[in-house]
Amino acid sequence: MEWQIESLAALPHYSQKLLENFPERRVFAFTGEVGAGKTTFIQNICKHLGVTQVVSSPTFALVNEYIYTEALSGETRSAYHLDLYRLRSIEEALDIGVEDYLYSDNYCFVEWPEIVEPLLPEDTLRIHFEMLSDSQRKMLIL
Repeated sequence: MEWQIESLAALPHYSQKLLENFPERRVFAFTGEVGAGKTTFIQNICKHLGVTQVVSSPTFALVNEYIYTEALSGETRSAYHLDLYRLRSIEEALDIGVEDYLYSDNYCFVEWPEIVEPLLPEDTLRIHFEMLSDSQRKMLIL
């Protein structure tokens, strides 16, 4: 599946569309070059979920946890945002407890997932961003 995102203003639509098209998925693996829009897209997904905290890239913390309330159940849930860019090995990922996040049954948004590819759940939704221009992106859902 391929979506072309024409502008930043379109991101809320596409983040909602992604969650609606894949309601059972909980782990999302985002790839694409630096500046392709991975973090910005995750910010929009979190906003759609109802996260009120500031959503930022966990480049140095590696993992950020955001809290939101599920609209239907009223249950408080966590969403995890992982940025694995700085990791050098799968062992480092295991040391930070990456499997606990990936298999928590909470939303888990992973930037730079290549290092943990063997650990990703079978039903992980893989999303690749390509820059078309300063404001346009191609989003490939694999």
